[in-house]
Amino acid sequence: MIELLKTLCALPGPSGCEDAVRDFIRGQAEPFADEIREDAIGNLMVLRRGEKAPERPVVLAAHMDEVGVIVKRATEDGMLKFGFVGGVDPRVVIGRRVRFGKTVGVIGIKAVHLTTAAERKHMPKTRDLYIDIGAENRAAAEALVAPGDYGVFDSPPVLFGDGFLKARAIDDRIGCAVLLTMLKDKPPVDTWFCFTVQEETGLRGSATMAYALDPGFCLVIEGTTAADLYDVKDGKAVCRLRGGAVIPFMDGSTIYDAALFELLRDAAATRHIPWQTKSRVSGGTDAGRIHKSRAGVRVCAVAAPVRYIHSPASVAATADCEAVLALCRAFLEELGGNDDE
Repeated sequence: MIELLKTLCALPGPSGCEDAVRDFIRGQAEPFADEIREDAIGNLMVLRRGEKAPERPVVLAAHMDEVGVIVKRATEDGMLKFGFVGGVDPRVVIGRRVRFGKTVGVIGIKAVHLTTAAERKHMPKTRDLYIDIGAENRAAAEALVAPGDYGVFDSPPVLFGDGFLKARAIDDRIGCAVLLTMLKDKPPVDTWFCFTVQEETGLRGSATMAYALDPGFCLVIEGTTAADLYDVKDGKAVCRLRGGAVIPFMDGSTIYDAALFELLRDAAATRHIPWQTKSRVSGGTDAGRIHKSRAGVRVCAVAAPVRYIHSPASVAATADCEAVLALCRAFLEELGGNDDE
């Protein structure tokens, strides 16, 4: 699965422009699918029939989109002014390469020796940044990119250290990799494997997906913030790399179904799958929209801990990613073996 994850992380797919990711996933899913739907907003929903057919659909969901940049205008001297797509800390992008199709640029800011002491005390604003694509003037820049063009960080996936992966878009290509891997096997129950869009800009795709399918159960697979760094103490670390799959009981958008939280926890314990929960209520997932759909949906989540999330170089542990896969498989096994659930 890790090689698949690397392939997915290399594909461009900022919120609202997930086409390359969706096309790849569809090609991988078609040989195993009993039905495929694609809605107007761009969600991809793949049905794999199993041993049992529940009264209301079972959904496993992961979002295809990633954070990125979008061009606002070109300046007279050929620089690009831009905005972020999704939540990005301006401090982590200065000097980083970005790509608009075949056009490569570098995110720049005024050099440090040209700043005042007061300026150096404050975090830069997005309006202070620009993208240098090597254009001589506005006309040359506009011949390469146009307002509204999406860009992604140009950061190839790399395995390093003791089982670590560095890549952009681990949030949430890890979820996509898990779903694609699970699609290859006949599930215990009929399952919709759903790849959603625009999660990073307001959980938008999950809202239309949940309305269309009206699931009884939904498991959201995600990448989540890990701050397990030297100077981050106790609960502020949220979760830790090599700590196993993360099973949240609550986050900024959802209080997860208590019985499903226990189901996941017990499934991990009985199968000796390493797991942890968040030590701080933070972030949010597509479950924030899904659980409020129609008459309500029972939701739970499993996530891989990710350092430096929403940056050009996120980091995850491959062992945690494998634990997420194992726990998601266990979830379907438990649903398939429990007629009272």
